[in-house]
Amino acid sequence: MMLQIFRTKHITSHDETDNSLKRCLSAWDLAFLGIGAIIGTGIFVLTGVAAATQSGPAVILSFVLAGLACAFAALSYAELSSSVGGCGSAYGYSYVAFGEILAFIIGWDLLLEYSLSVATVANGWSGYFNNALTAIGIPLPEMLTKAPKLGGLINLPATVIILILMLLLIMGVKHSAKVNNAMVFVKLLTITVFIAIAVFNVNPDNWHPFMPFGWYQSLPDGKTSGVLAGASIVFFAYVGFDAVSTAAEEANNPQHDLPFGIVTSLAFCTFIYILVSGLLTGVVHYTDLNVSSPVAHALNLLGYNWASALISTGVIAGLTTVMLVLYYGLTRIILAMSRDGLLSPFFSEVNPKTQTPVRAIVLCGIIMAAIAGFIPLGDLAELVNIGTLAAFVLVCLGVIVLRITKPDMNRPFRSPFSPLFPVLGMLSCGALMAFLPSLTWLRFIVWLTIGLIVYFSYSMRHSKLANSN
Repeated sequence: MMLQIFRTKHITSHDETDNSLKRCLSAWDLAFLGIGAIIGTGIFVLTGVAAATQSGPAVILSFVLAGLACAFAALSYAELSSSVGGCGSAYGYSYVAFGEILAFIIGWDLLLEYSLSVATVANGWSGYFNNALTAIGIPLPEMLTKAPKLGGLINLPATVIILILMLLLIMGVKHSAKVNNAMVFVKLLTITVFIAIAVFNVNPDNWHPFMPFGWYQSLPDGKTSGVLAGASIVFFAYVGFDAVSTAAEEANNPQHDLPFGIVTSLAFCTFIYILVSGLLTGVVHYTDLNVSSPVAHALNLLGYNWASALISTGVIAGLTTVMLVLYYGLTRIILAMSRDGLLSPFFSEVNPKTQTPVRAIVLCGIIMAAIAGFIPLGDLAELVNIGTLAAFVLVCLGVIVLRITKPDMNRPFRSPFSPLFPVLGMLSCGALMAFLPSLTWLRFIVWLTIGLIVYFSYSMRHSKLANSN
């Protein structure tokens, strides 16, 4: 109990220091941050890949299952964000519910999740950007669009876009939010165009067979397929809503605005994913969707080349917002861990002019730009999913623990039917983790082992909680 009291005081004290962040984000800013992070890679890339290789037309069910798991987790996030406050994110909530070491593990886990997400999406962004340049007759040389391992020199567009976002985040969160809102409008417009065209070109024969890969099967090469395996892959599409919770210190009214932003963005995006995946597999046979831009590809096959070009524009805007929001969330988690003494105090400084953690922004930007430019990420993207799912499990467990240990805590938003919904969140997210390949689990364990070494060699001795006793 003393740990929880200390942690609550420690969190709220940040608002009173010179290193506090600026409260300037409205409830709708937070909702658009969530939409900006969620609608991107999932709808423009993973929908087609998952349909072609994992689920067939039943990719709709994969999105429903992944969305349902996220819905249970989102309700738990909403309760904790309204009651715990502070830095937000699964890291902050785990600190209050479970104590320092588990919070560090989740924080360490989130560092990998967010940084790899940004670098992975930057690689996809680079491909679409170069396609756009090629379409207008000024393609980049191949050596500037591929990592050295793939025969190139550097993936220059992937590197440059991260550095541009770095400068934008340094300018301040309100500027970043305005850019995000504008780009969200662009990509929602392109999705509306696709829906308007596709709804009149559906061929029901394309939905047969509806579930060609079954519910789940393990393949000889160690990979998996089926609706459940597809759900564990398309889950990547939903990871962004966690980033909304990291904006707690910059929300105008976090106890009201954070639950609104989290629940609204997830509900809206889940509906869009189900609608688009259903239409996409209805207008094109699922076997033709294993391409880098399935939505644009489907419109090309239907003969709407102008719409395909518009979709490509929406993809570039969409992936940009995903990177922006995840990059933002990463720096806020580093700031919170630094303030707690679990990472170097070097990262806890906030620029007095822009009220942003410039040091964390610059270091993260340089590292992610290098990863995106020089390393083809491949299967490492799966680490993003397993890390996020682990964080979601702990957030759901945190709701149950705090209902028992702090029953009188003020909870402006309460997850309904507790502990049923939090338990369902733990079970569904845990099940999705189980359906990921064994190699992903191995890499995840290696990363967590490195984290424990960091904790016991540095964080435990420098922790503000430990030094206060």
